[in-house]
Amino acid sequence: MALTSPKKSLSDWSSLNRNHPAGLKWLLILTAAFCSFMLIFSLHRYYTFYASYDHGLFNQVFWNNLHGRWFQSSLTGEHSTAVELNNTIPPVNFNHLGQHFIPDFLLWLPIYAIFPSPVTLIVLQIGLMAAGGVVLYALARHYLEPTLSLLITAGYFGAHAVVGPTFANFYEHCQIPLFVFIALLAMEKQRWGLFWLMVAFTLGIREDTGIILFGIGLYLVLSRRHPWVGVALCGISFAYVAIITSVVSLHFSGDMPPPYMAGRFGQYVPGNESPTTLQVLWGMLTHPLEVLKSLFLPFDRRVWYLLGQWLPLAFVPALSPASWVIAGVPLLSLFIQSGLSALMITLRYSVAVVPGIFYGAILWWSSPSQRSFPNPPTPRSLWQTLGFTYRTRQLTSTFRRFWIACIALSVILVTLSSPNQAFYFLLPESFNPWLHITLPRQWEHSQVLRETIRMIPADASVAATTHLIPPLSTRREIIRFPRLQLRDEQGQVKMMEYAVVDLWRLNQYQNLFKPEHQRLSMIIAAIDQILAQKTYGLLQLRDEVVLLQKGVPSQPAPLAAWIPLRQKLLMSLEKTTLRRRKK
Repeated sequence: MALTSPKKSLSDWSSLNRNHPAGLKWLLILTAAFCSFMLIFSLHRYYTFYASYDHGLFNQVFWNNLHGRWFQSSLTGEHSTAVELNNTIPPVNFNHLGQHFIPDFLLWLPIYAIFPSPVTLIVLQIGLMAAGGVVLYALARHYLEPTLSLLITAGYFGAHAVVGPTFANFYEHCQIPLFVFIALLAMEKQRWGLFWLMVAFTLGIREDTGIILFGIGLYLVLSRRHPWVGVALCGISFAYVAIITSVVSLHFSGDMPPPYMAGRFGQYVPGNESPTTLQVLWGMLTHPLEVLKSLFLPFDRRVWYLLGQWLPLAFVPALSPASWVIAGVPLLSLFIQSGLSALMITLRYSVAVVPGIFYGAILWWSSPSQRSFPNPPTPRSLWQTLGFTYRTRQLTSTFRRFWIACIALSVILVTLSSPNQAFYFLLPESFNPWLHITLPRQWEHSQVLRETIRMIPADASVAATTHLIPPLSTRREIIRFPRLQLRDEQGQVKMMEYAVVDLWRLNQYQNLFKPEHQRLSMIIAAIDQILAQKTYGLLQLRDEVVLLQKGVPSQPAPLAAWIPLRQKLLMSLEKTTLRRRKK
C-alpha cells in the first residue's frame, strides 16, 4: 500500500516562516545566546589550560591533513595496541583511521586551512552544535507551530547532553546533530537524494555512528512509514559498522583492534584482549545474562541518566515510542558498556542519543493527520496503538510554564556540574579533600605556561604533560611526557628535543584523582633519571613548571630549585597516600 505524507516543499516552509517572523527572531536570539555563552567559557577553558589530550590529538590530525599526511598523528600512536599492550615506541606516522574512521574531517579542512589553530576546533565544535539546533527548529516546524518548535529548540540549547559535550575537547560527535537532523528533515519532505547524502555524512563521522541510523531505520520499519527505506538503512548501517571495524581500520594502521573494545565490552569476550565488533556481538548473544545485568545495573545511574536526557523536554520523550525506538539503539550500546564514562551525560557519547530523543518529542506533539501512515489506516497497527497516533495534543499555559522551568533547571544543573571543568572557578571541585582553583591563581599560572611554551621553537619535537599538549600540537612530533621517544617514518627512534612539565597542576589534582597521583609520582622519578643521566638539561623552573632541552647543560638556578620542589611534591604524595589508607 502506498504511503501518503504532507508534501511541504522547502519554499512552503520558508513562506510559513515569513508569516511567523517572531519565531525566527527568537530562534536567532536562542542561537546567539548559546554561541556566545559557549564561546566565552570554552575559550576561557582553553586559554587557562583545561583542554587536554584529545583536543591536541585532533588538532594534530587536522594539521597533518593540511600538510598531506592524511590522518596521521603521533599522539594517536600512543594509544595503539602495540604501544599499550607491548610498550613499544609510538610511531610518528600512525594513521588515526586505524583507531576511528573519521573521513568527515575532510569537510572542515578548508576552514582549518584558513585558521590552522586548536582554537579553530573550539569554534567549529560550537558552530556545528548550534547549526544542529537551527535545523532542529526547521524539523519541528514541519509539524508544529512556532511556540512548540521554539520550546523544543530551547530545550536542545539547554540540554545537559548538548552543553556538556560542547564544552569538552573537540570530538567527532559534534557533527551528529547537524547531519542527523538534516537527514530527518529530508526524510519528512521526501527529499531522498539529500537524505542519503546525510546518511553517508553520518556514517563518515565515526565508525560507530551507524547505530544512530540503525535506530532510525528500525523506527521506519516499525511505524510502517517507509519500511523499505528502514530495512535498507538498518542493513547499510550494520554492514558499515562491521566492515569498517573488522576490515578497513586494520588496513589503515596494521594494528589489532584497539584495546578499548576489551575495556568496554570485555565481559562478553573474556580472555580476548582485542576483540572485533563481530566478536563482541557474538559474545553478547552467547552471554545473555551478562547483557541483562549490564542493561539494568547499577539501576540508579541509568535512571538518573535518562532523567537528565528527558529534563529539557519536560520528560515528554519518556512517553514517545519514537524516542524509545530511535534513541533506544544508541542507549542500548551505552548501557551494555562497562565503566563509568559511558553514562556520564556531559561526555561526547551522550550526543548520539540526542537526535532520537528530540525527534521523538516532535512526533509526540505532532497532529495525527500530518503523519505518514498506510492509507487507509486499518487494520490499526501495534505502533499506532502504542503511539496514540489518533490523539491531538495541545500545549497548555500550565505545561508551557513547567517546560520553561525544566529548561531553566537543566541550564542551572549543567552549570553547577561544571562539565569538563568549564566552570572550575565557580565552586570547589571537592570539599573533602578541599580543592578550589581560583581565577587569579589560574590566570597567574597560565601566564607562566604561555611564556614557557613560547621558548619552544614551532618546529621542534616536544614531550608535554596532558594539558600542555593542545597548544603545542600544531607540529609533526609530539608525545605525552614521560615518554620521550618516537619512531620516525624510517623506523629510527628519535628523542624529543624539548620536554615541558606542569607539576603545579598535577600536584593540585593528585589529592583528588588517583591517576594524577600515580602520574605525578612517575614524572618525578622520570625527571630525576633524566637529570642524573644528563640527557636533558633543566632550562627553566618557574611556578612548578619544568622546561627541559636535549643535549644542553642544566642551568644552576633551576637545578638548585628542583631539590626543594622535589621534596615538597614527595611529601604531598605521601600525605595523600596516608589519607587514602585511613579511609
